[in-house]
Amino acid sequence: MSRDVNSEIQAIVDENEVVLFMKGTPNFPQCGFSATLANILGKLKVPYAGVNVLADPAVRQGIKTFSNWPTIPQLYIKGEFIGGSDIAMEMFQAGELQQKLDAALQE
Repeated sequence: MSRDVNSEIQAIVDENEVVLFMKGTPNFPQCGFSATLANILGKLKVPYAGVNVLADPAVRQGIKTFSNWPTIPQLYIKGEFIGGSDIAMEMFQAGELQQKLDAALQE
């Protein structure tokens, strides 16, 4: 039986308010961009699910197709794709990421 990676990813996004698809884990990021996003979420004290794409090649490729976004990490809030490291960093610096997280987590 073949895996439906798209459905697996959708379930992860649906079941977690904040999800970071990343290289490595929140405590041990394996790339600078993943570390940057993990650090931002840590500074904002946001609980989130970290999905290590290095542990599963199907998810690593599947998340790129799922979001139509070519790079990892990828941040989702309440099922909405926010973007990668650069977009999240810009939003964080402008205060927009905190506002979006506050609004989403208070619903």
